[in-house]
Amino acid sequence: MTLKPSAHVDTFARDNLPPADQWPDLLLDGYEYPDRLNAAFELCDAQVARGMGDHIALIGNGRVRTYKELADWSNRIAHALVEEYGVVPGNRVLIRGPNNPALVACWLAATKAGAVAVNTMPMLRAGELGKIVDKAEIALALCDTRSLDELVACAKDSRFLEKVIGFDGTANHDAELDRVALSKPVAFEPVATSQDDVALLAFTSGTTGEPKATMHFHRDLLIIADGYARDVLGVTGEDIFVGSPPLAFTFGLGGLAIFPLRFGAAAALLEQASPANMVELIEKHRATISFTAPTAYRAMMAAMDEGADLSSLRLAVSAGETLPAPVCEEWEGKTGKPILDGIGATELLHIFITNTPGDRRPACTGRPVRGYEARIVDDEMRDVPDGEVGRLAVRGPTGCRYLADSRQRDYVREGWNLTGDSFRQDEDGRFHFAARSDDMIISAGYNIAGPEVEAALLSHPQVAECAVIGVADEARGQIVEAHVVLKDGAEGDTALSDELQEHVKQRIAPYKYPRSIVFTAALPRTSTGKIQRFRLREATR
Repeated sequence: MTLKPSAHVDTFARDNLPPADQWPDLLLDGYEYPDRLNAAFELCDAQVARGMGDHIALIGNGRVRTYKELADWSNRIAHALVEEYGVVPGNRVLIRGPNNPALVACWLAATKAGAVAVNTMPMLRAGELGKIVDKAEIALALCDTRSLDELVACAKDSRFLEKVIGFDGTANHDAELDRVALSKPVAFEPVATSQDDVALLAFTSGTTGEPKATMHFHRDLLIIADGYARDVLGVTGEDIFVGSPPLAFTFGLGGLAIFPLRFGAAAALLEQASPANMVELIEKHRATISFTAPTAYRAMMAAMDEGADLSSLRLAVSAGETLPAPVCEEWEGKTGKPILDGIGATELLHIFITNTPGDRRPACTGRPVRGYEARIVDDEMRDVPDGEVGRLAVRGPTGCRYLADSRQRDYVREGWNLTGDSFRQDEDGRFHFAARSDDMIISAGYNIAGPEVEAALLSHPQVAECAVIGVADEARGQIVEAHVVLKDGAEGDTALSDELQEHVKQRIAPYKYPRSIVFTAALPRTSTGKIQRFRLREATR
């Protein structure tokens, strides 16, 4: 595919796109956008130009922000980035913080300035952040002042990260970036980026624990809204979104920023998105669309039994893990409203197969979103018969483009994206999830790479060796379970188990810690010494 002329002065992102022969086929029919396209302008300032400046855009941390206020705010920050911090189009800007309006304003500002945004989780530790910074060669980071410590520690050891600038996520505007931005004009001319300039680097862990950076264009941010939010969810300016996924995840960025802003709707953001907090927010603001994982929907239904009023919701979207049929049936029985299962991937940016309000089945993922095609194939890319389990292959208007990564060849074959999921297709053309094809652990919607947890455990002085697997859990889908062999003299008791869990939390993001630890004398191995994790999984069934 021939790329249009880039507006990037810093050409790092385009220079590190995969070779053309490793790209997936891109099916762009029906998704036409101008050659010059800045997605942040379309999601914010364009709404003001359409007369929607007084409509509510964001709710969070005790404040309501209109589209005009969000445009002015993000424009001031964009001025600061360019004039005070030297950002030029194509620079990567890391953005770190919990889900709040300030994080959205910083993301929009960086994108308007032509930068490549890299949204990261506030739970990541310095070592994890360092891998992202090094991979993307990031010189500037914007960080909620409450989450600075790990990023500052990362910068001390980084050969790339030069500046860490704090912003105030609490709506008091009392941080360096806020003070600088407040002196800037509210009008900003967005960089005239190409529709296929990289706008976003979204990081995802591989099964090895080494992060992969997926590269998404300005047009991709609009494609997922136009193909899923408009066609499937029927979003209008009257909708109010609520959800739990972090904005650092593409599921959260889509569902809680891109989708509402594309259609003049509102997003109610929660820094601590527990089911109880979500219920409170839904009741207070009469939210209409919810984005979360099945785990949270179970808890929300329990709250309904205690009298919670969720009647304002017209749609519930479930992703991050497969939606069990009993949860689907109970939700629709209690609310009378659809709950939509779907599957997406960071590599394709968002959901590409889904149920729809008028075509849904329990224990079924559904059909491809407009513009996408899906097949079930074997290891040789041959179609398998209906009803048989095989590998899910997808192509459409978005697709995998890893930044300078040899794993591109594994994910894209013959123009198709191989998502790492096993599915079957029924005789009516619907797709049904079977299992992950790899060893990724998916717990409460979070992807967790076992080797990363193993490395953290092995850094403890009493651990000789270990193996991490995912085991079934009714509440979370899966939990991380660690099988640990101790060094001579160590005693595998509850106290040590607690100590190991805390040890892991201090070294990697706390959500990755093993919720179950099994002490064992030896791990099963092949004749050549390779650990047989499948035998550990079999023993837990």
